[in-house]
Amino acid sequence: QVQLVESGGGLVQPGGSLRLSCAASKIISSVNTMGWYRQAPGKQRDLVATITSGGVTNYADSVKGRFTISRDSAKNTVDLQMNSLKPEDTAVYYCSVNFLSLRLTYWGQGTQVTVSS
Repeated sequence: QVQLVESGGGLVQPGGSLRLSCAASKIISSVNTMGWYRQAPGKQRDLVATITSGGVTNYADSVKGRFTISRDSAKNTVDLQMNSLKPEDTAVYYCSVNFLSLRLTYWGQGTQVTVSS
C-alpha cells in the first residue's frame, strides 16, 4: 500500500500563487508517473499535470504557462507551483502516483484550493 499526503492548499486571491506538495510513503516501481488532478463541486476529476519518473511533463491546456510540476525522486515527492491563479482554479486537488506496469494507482486525500477575492 502506498500512502500519499498532500499539503499547501488554502485561500488565495486571484492572481496569487500557491505551492502544493505531496509525499509518497514508498515507490514500488521505479517506472511511475506522479501527478495532480482536481475536482470542482459537481464536476468530474480532471488532470492538472503529470510528471513521469523520466521527467516528462504533461499539462492541461487550462494551466499551461501558469502551473509547474516538479518531483524529487530521492524523496518521493511531487510539487505543483501554481501562479496567476484564477477563480476557476478553485477545486480539491488530488495527488496521485501511477505504476502502469503493475496497473496500480494511488490517490491522496485531497487538499482544497480556493481562489477568491
